[in-house]
Amino acid sequence: MSNPVVLIVEDEPLLRLSAAAMIEEAGFETCEAGSAEEAIALLEADSRIGIVFADVDLPGSMDGLRLAAAIRDRWPPVELVLTSGHVRVSDVDLPERGLFLPKPYSALQLVHAVETFVH
Repeated sequence: MSNPVVLIVEDEPLLRLSAAAMIEEAGFETCEAGSAEEAIALLEADSRIGIVFADVDLPGSMDGLRLAAAIRDRWPPVELVLTSGHVRVSDVDLPERGLFLPKPYSALQLVHAVETFVH
């Protein structure tokens, strides 16, 4: 069975590209979104997305925590990894099975977080 597609939701283009490169280097296919709205459109369009790596601080009407809650509600099997350099998200605030990875993170930390969900 092939690895799930990892959706990277990050509004900073350089951070998004960097995260995609780290995850692709580990053998995963990625797709990218700059906002929660874009992420939801991609999830609706591509059923291969199995993991979402999202920044908590997103522009627009929905931040990363609200996006994660929406994903858990609409796509329960999709795994969630949230990140932020500004806030620390406690386990209580994370959706079920969600992981929090504080910024700055290393490639090793990011890949390990993603691989946690690959069976």
